[in-house]
Amino acid sequence: MNFIEQYRSLRTLVVKEIKRFFRIWQQTLIPSVVTTILYFVIFGSFIGTRIGQMGGFDYMQFMAPGLIMLAVITNAYSNVVSSFYGVKFQKSIEELLVSPMPTYLILLGFVAGGVVRGILVGILVMVTSLLFTDIQVQNIPLTLLVIFLTAVLFSLAGLLNAIFADSFDDINIVPTFVLTPLIYLGGVFYSITLLSETWQIISKLNPVLYMVNAFRYGMLGVSDINVNVALVMISFFIILFYTLSLYILKKGIGIRS
Repeated sequence: MNFIEQYRSLRTLVVKEIKRFFRIWQQTLIPSVVTTILYFVIFGSFIGTRIGQMGGFDYMQFMAPGLIMLAVITNAYSNVVSSFYGVKFQKSIEELLVSPMPTYLILLGFVAGGVVRGILVGILVMVTSLLFTDIQVQNIPLTLLVIFLTAVLFSLAGLLNAIFADSFDDINIVPTFVLTPLIYLGGVFYSITLLSETWQIISKLNPVLYMVNAFRYGMLGVSDINVNVALVMISFFIILFYTLSLYILKKGIGIRS
């Protein structure tokens, strides 16, 4: 395939992925907004008034970046895992793999769909957050970079989950027993400086902590983690997941029977 043909094939796949989640926008875009409102009402209004300030900010302000990252992570992940498992279940992924379209473009097409949904929902959650607290982004380039890299990372993670899933139940195991605990223990609602030294060390083994804090630094200018270390961690996992996903797709592992 020449460059024009590759571009057209990638564009077609990306447009298909975007149209897929827009067709059911009530299920893909709105739930995160509703969940964010509930978090602000319950944690922000009721509990936040008792907590007071955290990290030098009002609790709602401190919590807002974490909620935005929560939306980006869950939506980027769920979009790719559901979409890829769908084409895998229908056996249409085999048609893609034997087509002239390069494997890396197939990978990028599915990931792009997850990135678009993750960022779009993140924007919706950010707008929703403005109804409850004042948000002034301190470092726009860093904020945009972190939200993009995080969406890419969890889109790749969703793809890996879908590849190895043998049933629709399997695509819920990782989000329930791995992703959700990592997110809620990743500093979304608290600063790890409140924890004991032992638990701070344990918390630093959680990769989500680096993403949340890097994003919080971009928005508020405060972080429990060195931002450069956080960016290196995110980039490392992106390279790892991309390499692994590309290898598995080329080999047809978990796809070709």
